[in-house]
Amino acid sequence: MANHQADREAAVEKALAALDLDARCRLLAGQDMWTLPAIPEIGLGSLVMSDGPIGVRGVHWSPEDTSIALPSPTALAATWDPALARRAGQLLAQEARRKGVHMLLAPTLNLHRSPLGGRHFECYSEDPLLTGAIGAAYVGGVQDGGVAATPKHFVANDSETDRFTVDVRVSQRALHELYLAPFAAVVEQAGPWALMAAYNSVNGTTMTEHSALQNDILRARWGFDGAIVSDWTAARDTVGAASGGLDIAMPGPRSVFGSALAEAVRAGRVPEVTVEQMARHMLRLAARVGVLADAPPAVAEDALPAPVNGEALAHEIAQRSIVLLRNENDALPLGQVRRIAVIGQAADQARALGGGSAQVFPPHTVSPLAGLRALLDEQTEVSYVVGADPRVKIPPAKAGFDLRVRLFGADGNPLGEHPLPEGNVEWIGEFPDGIAVGELHSVVVTGTFTPRVGGTHTLAIAGIGPFRLTVGDKTYFDEAIVPNGDPVAAFLAPPEVLIEVELAAAQPVSVSLRHTVTTLAELPIAFEKFALGHQEPNIDPDALIEEAVAAAASADIAVVVVATTPEVESESFDRTSLSLPGRQDDLVTRVIAANPRTVVVVNTGSPVQMPWAQDAAAILLTWFPGQEGGAALADVLMGRAEPSGRLPTTWPAYQDDSPVLNVTPTDGVLAYEEDIYIGYRAWQRLSIAPRFWFGHGLGYTTWEYEAAAFTPATGDIIGTLAVRVRNTGDRPGRETIQTYIAHASQPDRRLAAFAVVEAEPGETAEASIPIPRRAAEFWDETAEDWVLPTTAYHLLTGRSVADIRLTTAIQLEGPHA
Repeated sequence: MANHQADREAAVEKALAALDLDARCRLLAGQDMWTLPAIPEIGLGSLVMSDGPIGVRGVHWSPEDTSIALPSPTALAATWDPALARRAGQLLAQEARRKGVHMLLAPTLNLHRSPLGGRHFECYSEDPLLTGAIGAAYVGGVQDGGVAATPKHFVANDSETDRFTVDVRVSQRALHELYLAPFAAVVEQAGPWALMAAYNSVNGTTMTEHSALQNDILRARWGFDGAIVSDWTAARDTVGAASGGLDIAMPGPRSVFGSALAEAVRAGRVPEVTVEQMARHMLRLAARVGVLADAPPAVAEDALPAPVNGEALAHEIAQRSIVLLRNENDALPLGQVRRIAVIGQAADQARALGGGSAQVFPPHTVSPLAGLRALLDEQTEVSYVVGADPRVKIPPAKAGFDLRVRLFGADGNPLGEHPLPEGNVEWIGEFPDGIAVGELHSVVVTGTFTPRVGGTHTLAIAGIGPFRLTVGDKTYFDEAIVPNGDPVAAFLAPPEVLIEVELAAAQPVSVSLRHTVTTLAELPIAFEKFALGHQEPNIDPDALIEEAVAAAASADIAVVVVATTPEVESESFDRTSLSLPGRQDDLVTRVIAANPRTVVVVNTGSPVQMPWAQDAAAILLTWFPGQEGGAALADVLMGRAEPSGRLPTTWPAYQDDSPVLNVTPTDGVLAYEEDIYIGYRAWQRLSIAPRFWFGHGLGYTTWEYEAAAFTPATGDIIGTLAVRVRNTGDRPGRETIQTYIAHASQPDRRLAAFAVVEAEPGETAEASIPIPRRAAEFWDETAEDWVLPTTAYHLLTGRSVADIRLTTAIQLEGPHA
């Protein structure tokens, strides 16, 4: 058999030798938002990157370019199933190949340090071992398909406030035991072909220039041989980035690499051998994904995984990720019911995915209401009321609007025109019709609106820069909207101006919103984002809740779907509150009072407060469930499938109970004063319990933990724990066996291993669970290495960190700390 790795490396060296300094530097800088330049002379094609992690958006940020939308990473982690995560990665590689993408910018391996982290839906867990296990499987699946995975954001990028400039101050022990640990596991277990350096600094050095972490730890200690790419616009200094271990600076065409790097080499500020190594890393990446001629790709065409049905897998992951948090008197599954009241804005307009760079455009989205109606027969009456609208901003104009978007140059000549399904314009990375940056001068949303009802309608303009809004023959707004604070964050989550307009029912009126394109030095790329919003008159919040109460009282069962919105949980900002937005808590409380058989479905990416939790008959957590979420929820509600998800992060009862909350830097510094105590590790040290512990999750059957036996071993595995459980219920089930390790003399425990098993009613299932040595070690800051104390330990096995069923005593031998 041919040595493909040796052949690939030989092709890399041949290509490298054929490049002069300028060419080497050129291939290290993005040529645009998503691609690196081709160099045909050496057979190098253009390498294409795309955001993930729940789909592959490709290079077009447009609803016209659809993508399979899987559930959020928190949902995937809630399955506690690396095999399922690997299948998700394989599907995304398939999607990447369909879109001509070679490098997927995912997964996100940062931790849930504080529940206020705004981007936690895009991360997996508060626990580094669970994060590493799911992340490694995901990376393995993506690279099974011949596409590079790019674990991110290296490292300690665990919150969004001042994310471009924040300096995270963290102890070496916490850095190694928590924040580096998932990356180390992924490098060791999956060998990623690329990795992304974060925006933030760590202990005084910005990550794109952090030689100690990128060169010494990532490459020298861990053996990472892939390419390190910057987060978008994170590379700020040519010499610092090149010396600090960065290989690729994105995006382009303006970059600290390219010609700037060649100039630095000629001036003697960057050694030429450094650029040679950077180019080698990039060419190795290109060879692995198949865009370097004469280099055998890492995965041959005939070795690709079998095609995956994307809709089916999205449905399966959504179903497997649902966590049954509460189920009093076996309220679920529903069984035979005659009347179901479905309540909540998110029941009809599901929040399927998170915002920011994680956004894709699915071909369709199944809402909870649609999922239930499709599953139930005609004998069951399903009624729907809004109850409460959680949106804190006006939604994009849609019902009653017939809109188009027109693009114009500075001379007023038209450059393009397209239909617009709703009043939302969003182009990032490129403009339609091949329009160049600097060529586009203005964008006009124009059309007609036929009101359903008469009265005072509210129109909204969300965006930055000059706008002119005309309705009929009257101009209602003609000025610039100026951002308050970080202009990049304002582009991603734009401010909103409200305008009231008196309109008659059923009378069409012309509408025009002109935006003069605004560019930012911080975003030297094609970027246009604004919206025309609309809200009908006479929306009385009290009347909406009363309508929901009446519907619940007349139904056999009420299903209330509550959710966060993109304005309170998304990329680019942290959350300020764990409360559900709007009057959703009031809604749930009133509905429960009207019908004790109320099931609450929580459609959020990360924790929220639930002041009504002790009164609900049942609570289901669906996360952001992807495009098939409503169908999966219907299966679980009706008992066709079991809710087998388990919490990958701890949920507090109330925000102020949380042991770690601070995400706001002081004078540019965010100190991780809690050291190694985040998540359940911190909760164990408090006198107050959370609402739901890490690992918690009920099901539709019951389990008895019968036995656990430990067999010692040496090396990276300290031994194997054989666990036997029995399904004592009356239906098949799936159980997540969780094993924690603790010093015999100390109460603190941390996750050591886990396994997912299945069993029929009355049957047993056995799992042989390897216990990694690292689970018992700690980072010694004096020795600058891992240390295994000689001491007695307990392996604590059960259904969550707080629900231990079996205790196994073991003795480990290692050097004293």
